[in-house]
Amino acid sequence: MQRIKSKEVKTFLNIASSCLFYTHLVGHQQQPAATDTSKHLPKQNQGALDSYAIYLLNLGHCSPQLSGQLLRSRNAQDRFNSFKRTNIILQHLRMSMHMDAAGEVLLERRGCAGVITLNRPKFLNALTFNMVRHIYPQLKNWEQDPETFMIIIKGAGGKAFCSGGDIRAISEAGGADQKITQDFFREEYRLNNAIGSCQKPYVALIHGITMGGGVGVSVHGQFRVATEKSLFAMPETAIGLFPDVGGGYFLPRLQGKLGYFLALTGFRLKGRDVYTAGIATHFVDSEKLGMLEEDLIALKSPSKENIADVLEAYHTKSKIDQDKSFILEEHMDKINSCFSANTVEQIIENLQQDGSSFALEQLKVINKMSPTSLKITLRQLMEGSSKTLQEVLIMEYRLSQACMGGHDFYEGVRAVLIDKDQSPKWKPANLKEVTEEDLNSYFKSLGSNDLKL
Repeated sequence: MQRIKSKEVKTFLNIASSCLFYTHLVGHQQQPAATDTSKHLPKQNQGALDSYAIYLLNLGHCSPQLSGQLLRSRNAQDRFNSFKRTNIILQHLRMSMHMDAAGEVLLERRGCAGVITLNRPKFLNALTFNMVRHIYPQLKNWEQDPETFMIIIKGAGGKAFCSGGDIRAISEAGGADQKITQDFFREEYRLNNAIGSCQKPYVALIHGITMGGGVGVSVHGQFRVATEKSLFAMPETAIGLFPDVGGGYFLPRLQGKLGYFLALTGFRLKGRDVYTAGIATHFVDSEKLGMLEEDLIALKSPSKENIADVLEAYHTKSKIDQDKSFILEEHMDKINSCFSANTVEQIIENLQQDGSSFALEQLKVINKMSPTSLKITLRQLMEGSSKTLQEVLIMEYRLSQACMGGHDFYEGVRAVLIDKDQSPKWKPANLKEVTEEDLNSYFKSLGSNDLKL
């Protein structure tokens, strides 16, 4: 386990320990005295009072109101730009110390399987840095364990498998500390690669919402089981990002130009369509998912073929929407034709020339997306179509860091997730202003900072 060497972190923890009298205060939910409570601390440590208030809030021992009162007991702005930014930095420090994930992810050995449960149902099981850091080493341990014959990953709560990475937290963190976003994407992509190269059968039960980072911890595994409640999308171009977590690998390998269409428009696939599109390998009725998991766990020293047989048996028995045609079936010729162009401008021209209601609807969607994201995404998929997963993840890490240093990601998160006005002001505002030079800068090597897998 890594040790924190940062002097600041150690200082903070020492000061926090000396402030324990506040825990008693918080426990009784009393108001702080009107006098300046910071005077009780040594002068050189007064600047840590606001840190400790946030520390208590993070641990759930303090209400936001009371934490705010503690913060106001001295001028917190002297040391920190804002409460929110400090909160994010503190979260990162806690993550760096490998503190307990507080139940965000459950890692269990059950029968012949290692079972990963993403356990943030209130947040649609969005993937945090802490979760990634807990899953990766356990995945590696199970891969080497002779008594573990498969790995199962699922989401808690029934509504979502995993709605993606915790984008809002990443956005706020990125504005405060570049290292946080470097670490998050590096660790997330390492996990994606570990899943793709895992020597044990990996079974993802993608029941419910499965987007972005949730796709990354499922689609690279050997088996992906969808249900009638599955909802798949890669909506990143709407927030100034790109379909990462290996999207540049699996999307261009879907039938025809389907992956390009899904990547650029963020189109949502539901239920059996997730299987028909090739995202999932099997389809099972949601009411049978618990039985499927139990049957898999009960297998005795199963081979990959034994696991596949169980999955296939459940898949064959599923009758929900069995005769329903693929939602995009009647449009596939248009998709293959329009999205086969080598530039986003040509794709738009193809859709305009097609003129069908379907084409015009996709045109309307694309015109709302970040122009920079659209150009990055098309090139990402074109290059990724001939790369290995590892090569794609190295490329995507470069893209992620360029996006974190740009404008559109933060603006997209603001418009979609924070202010929710759905009116992002992209910079550049149109495709013409995104030059080839701009595009090349996103794909350039980071030298010694490149992702190492």
